[in-house]
Amino acid sequence: MRRRDTSGRCQSGRSGGHTLIELLIVLVLAGVLLGIAAPSFQQSLQRMRLQAAVNDLVAAIDLTRAQAIARGGKVTMVPTGELWHSGWLVFIDSNANRHLDSDETLLYQHAPLHESINIADKFTSGGTPTYIAYNAAGRTCSATSSLTARWGTLSIKQGQQSRNVKINMLGRVRVCDPAAGNADCSGVAD
Repeated sequence: MRRRDTSGRCQSGRSGGHTLIELLIVLVLAGVLLGIAAPSFQQSLQRMRLQAAVNDLVAAIDLTRAQAIARGGKVTMVPTGELWHSGWLVFIDSNANRHLDSDETLLYQHAPLHESINIADKFTSGGTPTYIAYNAAGRTCSATSSLTARWGTLSIKQGQQSRNVKINMLGRVRVCDPAAGNADCSGVAD
């Protein structure tokens, strides 16, 4: 049916809407584009989670060292549970038992990490529970002796990506990507 508008031109009976076929084509195209973008988005999300975990861990290690220097005594960092991905605590471990007791000062507590992130550690003294301790000089030390140096690596992994947080015997921290160089991250560029 044709109508005339006020200018005298003919118009068809169709209004300005879209047909069902046009809407279905748009939905199919949107689905294809989403299917192409989803894997890239997932990889970006994993990369951001890994970087956030590394940054949080390094910040806590730096806090542990800074507090040991500022307070003139040993400060300890331990996983909240048995493993580092369950979170960590930074506190003044006055009795050197590597556990936060009710009479000890808690300086910082980090929440658990995303379940897809795993952290493994390897330190010179080995054993469990794992921990990081700094003495008043800002050097790594054992829980029982502030004169015994202790160093090692925390390896953070999510999916195919990983980073190593290396702590040397002087207490300095560096982060490296094992995929970018040799497996132990001992390269000068790291």
